[in-house]
Amino acid sequence: MKKDIIAFWGYPRIELIEETKQIYPDALWVDLDINYNYPDLKLTPDNYCTIIKNIINNAFYLKDRIIKILAPKGKDKCDSAYFISELLKNEFDIVQSVFEDKCPNINKIKIPISKSAIPLKEKVELITKNIYERKNYDYLKPQKPSFGFWGVPPNDLDILNLFPCNTEIFGWLRSVEAGYPGDFELETYVDKELPTIFFTQAFCSKTLLAKHLANKYQGLFIDIDAIPTNSAKAKIEAFLKLR
Repeated sequence: MKKDIIAFWGYPRIELIEETKQIYPDALWVDLDINYNYPDLKLTPDNYCTIIKNIINNAFYLKDRIIKILAPKGKDKCDSAYFISELLKNEFDIVQSVFEDKCPNINKIKIPISKSAIPLKEKVELITKNIYERKNYDYLKPQKPSFGFWGVPPNDLDILNLFPCNTEIFGWLRSVEAGYPGDFELETYVDKELPTIFFTQAFCSKTLLAKHLANKYQGLFIDIDAIPTNSAKAKIEAFLKLR
């Protein structure tokens, strides 16, 4: 028997996650941001952020099983998330949330995953899974980084295999691990001495921010649509080798 699904995107408020778990203890949690390679239902414009496409496509593909969607709609996600959280109200039980709490001291945050020596792809998967399946990763030891990765989880996570294990995470992912997904100061923080790749999905509203930070810190700006091109991979590989 297939389990009912609690779906979500971004980082819903922690208390909302815990409350929902108590009400639906046996439900399966599904992150709608992720590309599960379901058939494309063609519900969005072609020139649109792939992650938002994923959310809409996954939601409607799993519609018969989804009993509730936890839908962040503030700066902790993006403007597009606000729009779709409103539009999907007609089809789903939507619980909106805003998680814009300020980090009291960005120099004292706990981010053992972001600073660890495990592969970058595994880092990203642990951070996103820890949103709803919280575990303590204090046992991970910090590694002196050689590079930085700033941004959000790519639609195609395999591109992260291009990076060495001692790549430190910055941007939205770092903010999520710290527990402050809507803190702009934390999201824009990078180590200015560290060669960093600034990544966004094509057509994402964070593209302008990534480009600005890449110029400011002499990093590499990369925006990728659904699947990385050979050109994008070559740019990343060249940056990592030359820097």
